[in-house]
Amino acid sequence: MRAPSALAVFQNRKMAYLLFLGFASGLPLYLTGPTLQAWLTLEGVDLATVGLLSLVGIPYSLKFLWSPLLDRFAPPLLGRRRGWIGISELLLIISIAAMGLGRPEEGVLFIATLALIIAFLSATQDIAIDAYRTDVLEEREMGAGAGVSVFGYRIAMIVAGGGAVALADYTTWPRVYLVMGATMLVGLAATFGAPEPATAAPPASLREAVFEPFREFWQRLGAGPSLTMLAFIAVYKLGDNVVGNMTTPFLVETGFSLTEIGVVRGVMGVAATVIGVLVGGAFLSRLGILRALWVFGLIQAATNLSYLALAEAGPSQGLMVFTINLEYFAQGLGTSALVAFLMSLCNQRFSATQYALLTSFMAFSRDVGASQSGKIVEATGWPAFFVISILFAVPGLVLVRWMLRGARGQTAD
Repeated sequence: MRAPSALAVFQNRKMAYLLFLGFASGLPLYLTGPTLQAWLTLEGVDLATVGLLSLVGIPYSLKFLWSPLLDRFAPPLLGRRRGWIGISELLLIISIAAMGLGRPEEGVLFIATLALIIAFLSATQDIAIDAYRTDVLEEREMGAGAGVSVFGYRIAMIVAGGGAVALADYTTWPRVYLVMGATMLVGLAATFGAPEPATAAPPASLREAVFEPFREFWQRLGAGPSLTMLAFIAVYKLGDNVVGNMTTPFLVETGFSLTEIGVVRGVMGVAATVIGVLVGGAFLSRLGILRALWVFGLIQAATNLSYLALAEAGPSQGLMVFTINLEYFAQGLGTSALVAFLMSLCNQRFSATQYALLTSFMAFSRDVGASQSGKIVEATGWPAFFVISILFAVPGLVLVRWMLRGARGQTAD
């Protein structure tokens, strides 16, 4: 009797809309990350510049700065949550399509500037979607809603990564970005069709919207635990992101075609991600969030060894397929645990701003922490780089072990 009731929650039409909104949330990320890196690498842009372009993702790390504005003010159409989602998506469609006007052979300033604008709009969309998901879901639906959103997000990353890169083998890069801009219409349609959440009254003043979420978080958890958790969120995926920032240039330089990379990521990667998320969710309930973060963190670090093996072996298609699938599976595991951890830290009264703050710390390792990866490759070569990347996973593992010991101590008390 338990299985049908657990599955029934996925039949709610809200889940379908959250799937499409999750897709819209994930699509811009790779278009200013690995897909852009593939384009620039093929145009002969040096690896140091390619690596530094990860800095255009800084808005993801700073989105908590303007998230109170989305809590305080409501657009004239679609309400406080869907209104901001719709505005962000419309501007994203225009900006992504405009990326095709860039000419890497003439310099990367225009492309970098537009990528920064896309990242800002995407971060704003994420704030509004996270708040909408929190407002529209009942407590019993939150686990399923988070899983559906992550699934949609991962599909979008594969479409914008593997799908876009494979498409570039058959058409021009400007057309690729035009197609990706049009794909964002999926999210815009879902925004208009999604049910309006029954939200609480907005903060009475901008001052209340800005300061109260941070004060409540700090007082509820305490200064020491708050700092530890924020540091952990910032570095947990650092080893994974250092490698991920240079995966596409590595595969291209190793000798794989864009079609090979795109098909493996876009077809097999979807299956590996789904399995990773489902396995992660299943074990999460048995292990608990902190133990799951520890186990899944070890698996994430270990997957970097498969890239080391590929660097030593050369263009082995079988090993490439194994490596990419293992990477996506491990990412599914880690993401399921980390999203659950972030949600567990939020007070529902301030979930928009608090969740934005927490995900800003999570984005730090992806954008700033991984920005020097290209320079590391140039200084050490690919095999040594993959060995070094494992060391970047150590701080997150140390911090989660520290939190585990603290949780056990509280249980004993």
